[in-house]
Amino acid sequence: MEQNHAKKALPILFLVMFLVMLGFGIIIPVLPFFAKDIGATPTQLGFLMAVYSVMQFLFAPLWGSVSDRIGRKPVMLIGISGLALSFFLFSVADQLWELFAIRILAGILSSANMPTVTAYVADITTPENRGKGMGMVGAAVGLGFVFGPAIGGVFTKFGYNVPFLVAGISSGITFLLVLFVLKESLTPEKRKPSGVKESRWKAFSGNLSIIYIMNFVVSVSMAGLETTFAYFGAERAGLDTVSLGYIFMIMGFAGALVQGGLIGRLIKKFGEGRVIQMGLVISAIGFGLILLTTSFWTAALYLSIFGIGNGFMRPSITALISKRTTAGQGSASGLLSSFDSLGRIVGPIVGGALFAVGTGFPYISGVILSAVALLLYLVFAGRDKTPATARKA
Repeated sequence: MEQNHAKKALPILFLVMFLVMLGFGIIIPVLPFFAKDIGATPTQLGFLMAVYSVMQFLFAPLWGSVSDRIGRKPVMLIGISGLALSFFLFSVADQLWELFAIRILAGILSSANMPTVTAYVADITTPENRGKGMGMVGAAVGLGFVFGPAIGGVFTKFGYNVPFLVAGISSGITFLLVLFVLKESLTPEKRKPSGVKESRWKAFSGNLSIIYIMNFVVSVSMAGLETTFAYFGAERAGLDTVSLGYIFMIMGFAGALVQGGLIGRLIKKFGEGRVIQMGLVISAIGFGLILLTTSFWTAALYLSIFGIGNGFMRPSITALISKRTTAGQGSASGLLSSFDSLGRIVGPIVGGALFAVGTGFPYISGVILSAVALLLYLVFAGRDKTPATARKA
């Protein structure tokens, strides 16, 4: 029964997350110009981007916990409706304070999406197929970020507000898809009693706390790369914005292919632990190779190697936590999203500061951070004697 539900629901979830991330991706190329047109300074733009991640950090665990009590589908609908509303509000905004208010609202509500989707996958998959399910979600996220910016760039020609309207329509379609097609995964008897309140940190316990910290370290290095590579590529290889768009598209495809087609089989064969370790090693190699960038093709190759390593890690970390947590799936997924958001807050600050010291420093630090994350995992795996992970660690 569970297997049949998974077969029907996973393709729908793939489409849902693809459309959600497509909306995010559509506004990526236009938001800086839109904000600048309204009068935002570069510093204010930085705060505008950061405030969204801050809200995600604060509210993702809350929404995950709520989904453990009332079900995944209602919380997912709240998250998607919040996205749609924010996009439509952006399309008519003409004051800087309005942009900040909308980004805060979007961060609060849309932080419901990732925890509930990953918890949904955990609900409907067996432990053996958990990695494959998480990989499909990761692939959908990657592909949304691949196609979204390209679509946003095309519609920018018709005005800065048009991409926001397109993103809003995409989110509206996603809302209807979830409302009418997706079935609830958490049956009433499996829900936590509504009167029982648990700390958001309950999932952050025992050896699993190391995995959350490790995920934060990985997110910091990833965000540092995303923040600085445009400047690095321009300086080392004369790459312009169009070239960079294609490079990140190639990297996104590489990561999505790994997550969608390979990760499930690798986890079944080696276990989450080994796949996480492989991902960290490949990411470290990618960071090191980026320092050797001299052209479009070397940049595309080296970033793709990094993207493949990252594609190994994300679904494996999520699957491992979903198997090992003693808290609700929503609470655990929400806390993981929170640590990811915290990394995206800290990463650009650290990456920018390191780049100011030396153009290669963000990528040298990426190698070091990957090694630190690997060490953290090895310490965790060495101490973990439970059958679910120690057997394949």
